[in-house]
Amino acid sequence: MQRILAALVVAGLASCVSTISRSGTVRPPVPADKKAQPVVVELFTSEGCSSCPPADAMLMKLEVSQPVANASVIALEEHVDYWNHDGWTDPYSSADWTARQVEYVTRFKDKTPYTPQMIVNGETQLLGTVAQQVEQVVQQAAAQPKTEVTLAMENSAPDGFEQIKVRVGKLTGSTDRDAAEVWLAVTESGLASSVSAGENAGKDLHHASVVRSLHKIGVAAPNNDSAFEASTRVKLKSSWKRQNLQVVVFLQEKKSMHILGAASVTLS
Repeated sequence: MQRILAALVVAGLASCVSTISRSGTVRPPVPADKKAQPVVVELFTSEGCSSCPPADAMLMKLEVSQPVANASVIALEEHVDYWNHDGWTDPYSSADWTARQVEYVTRFKDKTPYTPQMIVNGETQLLGTVAQQVEQVVQQAAAQPKTEVTLAMENSAPDGFEQIKVRVGKLTGSTDRDAAEVWLAVTESGLASSVSAGENAGKDLHHASVVRSLHKIGVAAPNNDSAFEASTRVKLKSSWKRQNLQVVVFLQEKKSMHILGAASVTLS
């Protein structure tokens, strides 16, 4: 796998890291402007990659501080598994997130996956360590037309399931002959590791909202005023801290991988 060397991410590193608390305290994001538009920022990362912590910090800054006035950043930190053979097994890694990154590799016509890779609204990829560059891309994404997505919590069940009402409005910004798929993710904030081996040995690593589960729940109807509406059950594992969980729903075109709209709701 291609590795992005630390020398490529030195620029802007100090300002990024200094704004992020290393205490492990879970802090809610700054309340977003009511006019702010949701922007999904995915980060493919690994605790086994020495170039990744600055990008993790940048994503945490975006999520906690919400520095772009017209954007409400929804963070999806996805830990790949191809670094696990280098001495440290990332406890948050999954082959599923590697497979998702490979889809983006095809979309962007790259040769191989790499870390850290930040992708904004499924359209723009960057290293995600230079604040000015990242915020500019987020601002541009926020200015594009959005499909409205709304979420509402319904019932909790004793078996660890949550019932979520999902509604997608009339499709906006979609491409002809490209299916718009509805995806649901559960993320957990406040996660951290004391790494004892591999490239980050001896470091305490803290993360933005880490993806715990992700699955497709349907396909939007392109010509309806309500493109998708459903009540879906979401399974929560007992090891996840409920007070730190969010449900995120986003609408993504299958071929272009452009994210048309998104919304999130906390479970606490």
